[in-house]
Amino acid sequence: MAAVPKIDWKRKANGSAHHTEQYPGTELVVRRAQLFYISLAFGGAAPAPGSLTFTVETGSTSALHEKTRVAFGISSAAPSGGSWGAVQDSPAASGSLNIAISSPASAAIGRYRLGIKTTAGASHLGTFVLLFNPWATGDDVFMGNDAERKEYVLSEFGVVFVGSANRISSLGWNFGQFQDGILDICLAILDRSLSYRKDPTADVRRRNDPKYVGRVLSAMVNSNDDRGVLQGNWSGNYSGGESPSSWNGSVDILRKWKDSGFRPVLYGQCWVFAGVLTTVLRCLGIAARVISNFNSAHDTDRSLTVDEYYDSSGNPLNIASDSVWNFHVWNEGWFVRPDLGSQFNGWQILDATPQERSTGIFQCGPASLTAIKEGDVDLNYDCPFVYAEVNADRVTWTYDTNTGKKTKVYSETKTIGQNTSTKAVGSYARQDVTNNYKYPEGSEKERAVFKKASEKLNLNTFNAISAKGPDAVNPNLSGTLKSKSPEPKVGQDVDLVFTLKNLASEARSLTAKMTAWSIVYNGKPIHEVWKDSLAVTLGPQEEKKFPLKISYAEYQQHLTPDNMIRAIALCQLSEGTEAVVEGDITLSNPSVTLKVLGQAKVDQPLKVEVVFTNPLNEEVKDCVLQAEGSDLLAEKLKLDAPPLQAKQSTRLEFEVKPSKSGTKQLLVNFSCDKFQDIKAFEPINVSA
Repeated sequence: MAAVPKIDWKRKANGSAHHTEQYPGTELVVRRAQLFYISLAFGGAAPAPGSLTFTVETGSTSALHEKTRVAFGISSAAPSGGSWGAVQDSPAASGSLNIAISSPASAAIGRYRLGIKTTAGASHLGTFVLLFNPWATGDDVFMGNDAERKEYVLSEFGVVFVGSANRISSLGWNFGQFQDGILDICLAILDRSLSYRKDPTADVRRRNDPKYVGRVLSAMVNSNDDRGVLQGNWSGNYSGGESPSSWNGSVDILRKWKDSGFRPVLYGQCWVFAGVLTTVLRCLGIAARVISNFNSAHDTDRSLTVDEYYDSSGNPLNIASDSVWNFHVWNEGWFVRPDLGSQFNGWQILDATPQERSTGIFQCGPASLTAIKEGDVDLNYDCPFVYAEVNADRVTWTYDTNTGKKTKVYSETKTIGQNTSTKAVGSYARQDVTNNYKYPEGSEKERAVFKKASEKLNLNTFNAISAKGPDAVNPNLSGTLKSKSPEPKVGQDVDLVFTLKNLASEARSLTAKMTAWSIVYNGKPIHEVWKDSLAVTLGPQEEKKFPLKISYAEYQQHLTPDNMIRAIALCQLSEGTEAVVEGDITLSNPSVTLKVLGQAKVDQPLKVEVVFTNPLNEEVKDCVLQAEGSDLLAEKLKLDAPPLQAKQSTRLEFEVKPSKSGTKQLLVNFSCDKFQDIKAFEPINVSA
């Protein structure tokens, strides 16, 4: 048999042309529907090009190699985009051939083996990885705008918006899709899916379709059915794993999953699932972004309403499966929808947070963004659930725990789905995308779309409060429960202002039973922290304000890492009717200051300083600083710090060593026994 020709994969030139030069290692990574170039040295006279046949095959077993193998010869002209092919490129040195290989826009993504057959026999030349191609007009994932491709395919860092509708804050996130080992882990995710286990051949062949790949990944990033990457936990108790708010990025999570023998990583919540799914989509070549929706409905029964229950003392009851999350984070991926029609191309919603089963497993999407806005909830996939997240109506009930009697207190149609947000292209600014999801609340068009969606779900629109008529709030009373300070802080008492207004033309007497609970950001009550009651008389049209106080001592033991308290007042009017007033208060952690000392240069150590001041009148201990950043630190850094006395500051220093030039993002996370996961991030411009 002839000696195996020596192959030059021209990794640098191909990487630059295919926008894959950032993938580490020696293996060639290219994108489909675009020529890539190799050079073959035969160690003697080169065979006639016409006598050569190339083979490509994918899949991780020899059975799959056989079933996916494609053979092609060298033709005189570049093949059209529909098939694998090869042409002889520029003349080569004696004994060598320069070859250009083309892959079709419909090729499955994954790792391929390249082989060659000559008259003397067959040889294996090596492997390469083929990805989706947002730069190729014929690819289903084609994205025409270069600034958007840079942000949504090539950027390794970003921000995620969290908090509540009235206090939005941002967290830095390290996507790190080009870091060591991440591409291999992303390919391993596909090979561990239920679809692959059920029918490897069908699964591998369908990896040409971003709809299919996106849906499989939405299932695999959570661990519920398939020992996927991350296990969710919304209990408020995260012992046995990492608190979801402690993560700063996806790289650590994906590596932990692989290094543990593919055991689910503990624990994630929605923004963590979305951060990891962004990494995997971008790594495989699908443009992706993170979307945060505030006052996000979790409608379990396709009713387009979310029911919330309180007992006669105003305590929240966990008897409904529906809920309203202060915020929920999901993804959008960019690709076409030939299954639905070209008007549904563009952004598609994918959600890896395990909330509801879809065809038997915890996965969600792709749901076309256009279908959501237009109320086309009968289209694939999971449109009713996504539509409800931004459009459901909210119904509040009181529930008598002795008799089981439910009384509707009020319903309203406008608060669900507010300030839907994503990171702006090329900056850290918040871009509001609410209008991508729905027409303006209360507009004629929005009411028509809600009616259309209700009809498609066979809901009686006269029952659904929402043919979207006026809100059925108690007509005699309105009220608010708010923090007096625009930015209440952990470690301080919370001063509330309870405002009540009598809307009637005669005097009203009522009793307000008030409670406050620490909650997880998905609305789950964890622990009562305060209670009180008030007897109030209001004259006709009179408004009164009542100052209330929740002390630090009352809430400090029970706060979750979300730092959220829900205050509730159940107002029982003398004529027998009831009203519920509620308000969510998000407390701020103290800040940490992150400073980069000097100019960042490739391969030069760079000092970083982090300063934290204890704002409390007591000691804090168990202080830990964590830092990470793609191309700045090879792996996550952990520093222990000594206890801090009341009002004392600590200054922690460490070094980073940038490995590549360009804009990078450094993220730090400081925790102690009294404050959890205080975060900061800083962009760093690294020069060559």
